[in-house]
Amino acid sequence: MFRSSNRFLLRKLLENGSHCRTNINMQPQRTWGHDAASRYLSDGPLSLSEGSYVKHFPPLFHPLSGLKLPPCLPDSMERYPTKITTLPNGLKIASEDAPGPAACLGIYVDSGSIYETEESIGVTHLLERLAFKSTKNHSHMCIVRDVEVTGGNVGASASREQMGYCYDTLKAYLPGAVELLIDCVRNPLFLDSEVEEQLTKVKGEIGEITKDPQQFLLESLHLAGYSGALGNPLMAPEAALERISGSIIGKFYYENYTADRMVLAAFGVDHEHLLSIAEPLLHDLPRGLPVEVPTSTYTGGDFRHKVDSEKTHVALAFEVPGGWHQDKDATVLTVLQTLMGGGGSFSAGGPGKGMHSRLYLRVLNQYQQVQSFSAFSSIYNDSGLFGIHSTTGSDFVAEAVDIAANELLAIATPGQVTEAELRRAKNATKSAVLMNLESRAIATEDIGRQILTYGCRKPVEHFLRCLDELTLDDLTMMAQKIVSSPLTMASFGDVDCVPSYASVGQRFRAPI
Repeated sequence: MFRSSNRFLLRKLLENGSHCRTNINMQPQRTWGHDAASRYLSDGPLSLSEGSYVKHFPPLFHPLSGLKLPPCLPDSMERYPTKITTLPNGLKIASEDAPGPAACLGIYVDSGSIYETEESIGVTHLLERLAFKSTKNHSHMCIVRDVEVTGGNVGASASREQMGYCYDTLKAYLPGAVELLIDCVRNPLFLDSEVEEQLTKVKGEIGEITKDPQQFLLESLHLAGYSGALGNPLMAPEAALERISGSIIGKFYYENYTADRMVLAAFGVDHEHLLSIAEPLLHDLPRGLPVEVPTSTYTGGDFRHKVDSEKTHVALAFEVPGGWHQDKDATVLTVLQTLMGGGGSFSAGGPGKGMHSRLYLRVLNQYQQVQSFSAFSSIYNDSGLFGIHSTTGSDFVAEAVDIAANELLAIATPGQVTEAELRRAKNATKSAVLMNLESRAIATEDIGRQILTYGCRKPVEHFLRCLDELTLDDLTMMAQKIVSSPLTMASFGDVDCVPSYASVGQRFRAPI
């Protein structure tokens, strides 16, 4: 686009050219001014800016008289309510309508690796990989064809407490999408050939996990920090792959995928229309026997994995008591993670990428030996983890661990966090929440997972109020509560230089 000064020059040329044509014979140099301006300021091809186009269409410097414009959209629009219907078998159907040609569907199940037993360890990982494979009514090739011919997208995600299956499509294909999604979740066959194929792929994934040290350390923190259900691995252990079969997967599936533990969620769909399609397909899904949620005990611990590497990765973590069920504390934790922030030593981002977070300003900008330094969290229904992950050379790892401990202790010390930092973190968190809910897939997931967790969907305004009411004292108290729990450490790489668990833990037992 032209700068304003250039537009002013072109406007003067146009006016001069028009004036000269009125009073004297047209001259080449004056015609050039009019034609050049028309070329630059019209929306048509340059060839149309010649001759009759200029004579018949006025320049668009001012609104055209007699042109009626449609009303502008309001700055904010009231969201449609989330409507929930519970079928007699306990299955919940929930939806939020929205304008537009597309919709998103999802089935969310109160099942994950916490429900695995010694026999079924690793099955959740395989269920994720076997999503949208052959069913009683569709072959895998038929499912792929039906999804692609309508331009849809499908996906599945496994976590420690919940499973999710998602289908994004155009509203015109909604009936077929609902039928296909329900069939894939309700009637899987777990064919031997498909199970063997996915077992082979999972073995390859296990071999590649060390290429993602941050994910490897997060998994290791759960194994070291928890005894009980949350200590179960989310990624299938290599030893478990030798005994997992279609029958073991099927047994776990039929015990956990019951109507009373499922939610069919949708975004961009009229609720009554969704009910008319889905209820006949789900009303006879059996209700399961009462299931007690497996318990977990946070203990803290230390995990070290030595490999030949120039880099050393270390994570320090503590328990977040209460989890999602204490939604105000979970909101405080989200702001705390945003406030600490962090990332890599090299960032291609500009404003809005967290460059003013504490870990960027106080660590990454101060110590060139630090290659990455970031806060992380994993929250569950009744517990969670919060901490710092760092990557450095082995010669600086002891200092990096000390810096991480200092940063965690600083946020737990009254007066160390400023009002400006808190305000920036609250605004960034609010922006992230609202922008994420613009996505159909994320809105659908939010509906399904909230209903599994709370039994209802709390409006976004509830969480925004929690954000607005949050104070520095709330932040400090949450940080103090976190660092008072036992330390969990995990390290990967040249771990010989990592300080001992006892010496690091001693830092957090001193009074703040």
